[in-house]
Amino acid sequence: MSRASILGKVRSALNATTDDTERQATVAARLRDLPRVTPPQRVAAPNTDLVACFVGELERQLATVKEVGDPSEIPPAIAEYLRAQNQPLGLRHGSDPRLADLDFSAVPNFEVKTGPALPDDSCGLSYAFAGVAETGTMALLSGPENPVTLGFLPDTHIIIVPRDRILATYEDAFSLLSKEKGAGAMPRTLNLISGPSRTADIGGRIVIGAHGPRRLLALVTAQL
Repeated sequence: MSRASILGKVRSALNATTDDTERQATVAARLRDLPRVTPPQRVAAPNTDLVACFVGELERQLATVKEVGDPSEIPPAIAEYLRAQNQPLGLRHGSDPRLADLDFSAVPNFEVKTGPALPDDSCGLSYAFAGVAETGTMALLSGPENPVTLGFLPDTHIIIVPRDRILATYEDAFSLLSKEKGAGAMPRTLNLISGPSRTADIGGRIVIGAHGPRRLLALVTAQL
């Protein structure tokens, strides 16, 4: 049964029509005036340092976090991290112009590729739409600017997180997404990342890199 057919049956059961302005207004008001859930005190208390909370929660989940003062510090910070992990000096990122503007020329023999991840890529670089201090989570929008594969195929995933987009709760991040993208084309997926891939499905033992990267570096910086 097609989607149109299913929705048609629902409308018929509700005696709804496509020009039911009263029902449409009710839905719009409900979406606009959604009640807010009380946020946890660790991010809602007065004078809370959301960046410090975000960093602490993310590190607790086995990620590496580095704060950089200026975007120009990002390439050397990435190179330093890859060397420390005995990883090749190179990465792949999408078509996001903010990532394309990063200058790796000062790092000898550093290779930068663009496009969706390929099976032999060792490192993917992404740009976070927002960070969530409540759980140390990064929200990534899918699309050619930040292909989803960059966070699943390479063994190392590096995510740039704008300091001024680290928010208190998931609800804050969803509200920002609705505000900035709701009137246009929403991304196909919103990926929420809170550390390297891990699972305890087999024998209750934590296995790192089971479904994605073994290593995760978050770079907290000023807006690019």
